[in-house]
Amino acid sequence: MKHSGIKEEDNTSTVTQFLLLGFSDLPNLQGFLFGMFSIMYVTIIIGNSFIILITRIDPTLHKPMYFFLTNFSFLEICYVSVTLPRVLYSIWTQDKTISLLACATQMCLFLLLAATDSILLAVMSYDRYVAICNPLHYPLVMNQTKCTQLAVGSWLGGMPFQLGQTCQIFSLHFCKSNKIDHFFCDIPPVIKLACGDTSVNELYIYVVAILLAAIPFILILTSYSKIIATILRLPTAQGRAKAFSTCSSHLVVVILFYVSASITYLMPKSTHSALSDKLLSLFYTIVTPIFNPMIYSLRNKEVIAALRRLLLRA
Repeated sequence: MKHSGIKEEDNTSTVTQFLLLGFSDLPNLQGFLFGMFSIMYVTIIIGNSFIILITRIDPTLHKPMYFFLTNFSFLEICYVSVTLPRVLYSIWTQDKTISLLACATQMCLFLLLAATDSILLAVMSYDRYVAICNPLHYPLVMNQTKCTQLAVGSWLGGMPFQLGQTCQIFSLHFCKSNKIDHFFCDIPPVIKLACGDTSVNELYIYVVAILLAAIPFILILTSYSKIIATILRLPTAQGRAKAFSTCSSHLVVVILFYVSASITYLMPKSTHSALSDKLLSLFYTIVTPIFNPMIYSLRNKEVIAALRRLLLRA
């Protein structure tokens, strides 16, 4: 383990470099993993960029729903770009080292974007709630100013909590090992390497998880319970089926993201295993961003119609 700044008076040292082990326990699959992750990354970039492009150039999609969808697609590109390029670099070069500062930066950006993801999903469910349950007031409630405020709030809402959490974690003393058995600098594998009592840090993780994950999730469930109650009162079966299809698509993404993230961050440190952490992290860092274009666009008739108009113009 690489140390610097050793002090004889208190026999402490400061880790200046970590080793991100990633998927090094699968030496025979490195080429396959590089190819698979490369395809996933390109798919996420192209798919979400397509959403941003088509919602910007087609006037019929200049609605609050697609404004938030554009934000969500851009967020997914940023979200996956915090982790996947580093994974691809490590597999290609077999260089597992990452500096303390780079590790802290990656963790901070990842947590900030995860918080934005959580809040924005709640905002999107609120938008659907107003549209379905209060359609007459929808243009007034979801005006341009309100939409901008909600979007900015989503991007900035988790910043003070996640900056504080990152600073708190990297103020710990690391002495057990410098090997992070994960593919990026996530909280559970990093905090495992800390010496001494980390109960305060774990308590802070729970508090932040409740504020930035549990509360938005409850708001989403509340919105959709009211949406479903309204849908059930619709007079036509076709209208009910269309609305249920939209709700189920959003809820799949919500459940996939929240359940995997909640298990990762709310489980006690002692119950974590490297394999479970990696598998769960793959779900909310890679799988969900891949599903985003398919669930929110390819099953959306307005987006399909906009795509046809774009192709006809070309």
